[in-house]
Amino acid sequence: MPEPATAAAELLALDRRHVWHPYGPMPGSAAPLLVRSASGVRLRLAEPAEGRQELVDGMASWWSAVHGYNHPVLNAAAREQVARMSHVMFGGLTHEPGVRLAARLARLAPGDLEHVFFADSGSVAVEVALKMCLQYWSSLGRPAKRRLLTWRGGYHGDTWHAMSVCDPEGGMHRLWSGALPRQVFAEAPPPGFDAPPDEGYAASLRELVARHAAELAAVIVEPVVQGAGGMRFHSPAYLRVLREACDAHGVLLVFDEIATGFGRTGALFAAEHAGVTPDVMCLGKALTGGYLTLAATLCTPRVAEGISRGEPPVLAHGPTFMGNPLATAVAGASLDLLLDGDWAGEVKRIESGLRAGLAPARGLRGVRDVRVLGAIGVIQLDHEVDLPAATRAAVANGVWLRPFRDLIYTMPPYVTPDEDVARIAHAALAAAEAA
Repeated sequence: MPEPATAAAELLALDRRHVWHPYGPMPGSAAPLLVRSASGVRLRLAEPAEGRQELVDGMASWWSAVHGYNHPVLNAAAREQVARMSHVMFGGLTHEPGVRLAARLARLAPGDLEHVFFADSGSVAVEVALKMCLQYWSSLGRPAKRRLLTWRGGYHGDTWHAMSVCDPEGGMHRLWSGALPRQVFAEAPPPGFDAPPDEGYAASLRELVARHAAELAAVIVEPVVQGAGGMRFHSPAYLRVLREACDAHGVLLVFDEIATGFGRTGALFAAEHAGVTPDVMCLGKALTGGYLTLAATLCTPRVAEGISRGEPPVLAHGPTFMGNPLATAVAGASLDLLLDGDWAGEVKRIESGLRAGLAPARGLRGVRDVRVLGAIGVIQLDHEVDLPAATRAAVANGVWLRPFRDLIYTMPPYVTPDEDVARIAHAALAAAEAA
């Protein structure tokens, strides 16, 4: 049943007065939609919007709810763990769901990423990764190696050091450019997952790593897909170039797989497209199937042993809710669902549906590019999105999308049926026309 009108109005009034929503002003410039419940791939609204009481979620709650909502297996895992313990500190104590999840991630990850440090969120996982790299070189008596190299167009989170390796000009963090640590930026990789590698660009990457090697602790990039920085796809060949350059010049390599991990690009981890292993890898988002906040930073024995030889001989980090039993138990159940099912086939099916459904956007006025990779579909405009107009158009077509900058994109749950993939694509076309 719909929420009583008075209750919905009261909640939205309280929301406007007290709740500061992400990437928005306070108070908000537009009222958010009030969600009453969610099941499968549908969000049920407390009050109709644009004539719609239900919306197909084309965003998987910022790319995390890969199994959809209200899943009986994940619900059961949460209930069973709550009955045992919802939380216990990870300092000096441990527990089965955390241990088993760490061991499983180490088995699944490429190469010898054997050691797992749990964190609260993706941004914190990046902070931990960067701290690992800086502390590694300090422990080895090389404290001058404290800068980081990345390429433009990237996004690694909203916490302090993570912001320093996001795009310094086109990104949302340019406000802090004078206060953040100054890192080394390469040009953004040439676009196109299937495009032949640009040898000139590859040479420039090698030269930049070589030139700054004495001061570089690490290179950090999003492999294959640059997410919130622009939803751009690039050739896996550039990851191989970075691996070779880092090995040649004594620099660590970090892959931020928070958005790409667990199948989103068609490989379980995007690093697999390149056949290389980083020294440190960050995971998050889909790790718990969108149920609870949890992230992980994995590293090789080389990194862990290097830190342990230093002073202090410990990684100086420890979130209060690190390794939360409830989150790690649900994450284990989410991995069961993913790996026991045909996740690769489902992602391929969604990829085919998005390719067909978004193709007509190429003929729309104001569209610069249309691209699809795995369960990711993007319409890029030649102008800034009119966010209210685009959102209204998508909602009127029964779909929740969250455009940003010049992009209308979708990253739906893997369980989205074909008819809803088609609906999402149709809504994205309508949003592009309205934007």
